Amino acid sequence: MICQGDDTLRELTGLPDAEQKRIMDFLQGSVYCWCKNRPDEWFAMHNLMGGDNRDWSTTPLAVLYSRHIQNGKTDEEAFNTAAQDSGWLLKRVIHADARRFATQDTAINRQYRWLQDS
Repeated sequence: MICQGDDTLRELTGLPDAEQKRIMDFLQGSVYCWCKNRPDEWFAMHNLMGGDNRDWSTTPLAVLYSRHIQNGKTDEEAFNTAAQDSGWLLKRVIHADARRFATQDTAINRQYRWLQDS
């Protein structure tokens, strides 16, 4: 459960429940890995699934991009919108987590940090 910051959660429309669950399970695994390996560091979606991990084509996240392409968006629009969608799903994962996290909103994204002692 997030201990501080914005509690606003957003539902994604047009994403089947099974796909959403699969994505959220995948993101939960990423959060666990981050917390284990970098317990005192802030993270955002781009830390988990950007950089070397930006190719989502073989991950459950691929459906986010595909659904925007199918709805007529350009590659760039689909990429940007899928990134936003993934951020909302990560926020839902963090909110549902039994552990506590701090959160902060930066100029470009929302960041989280595991609060180990809570």
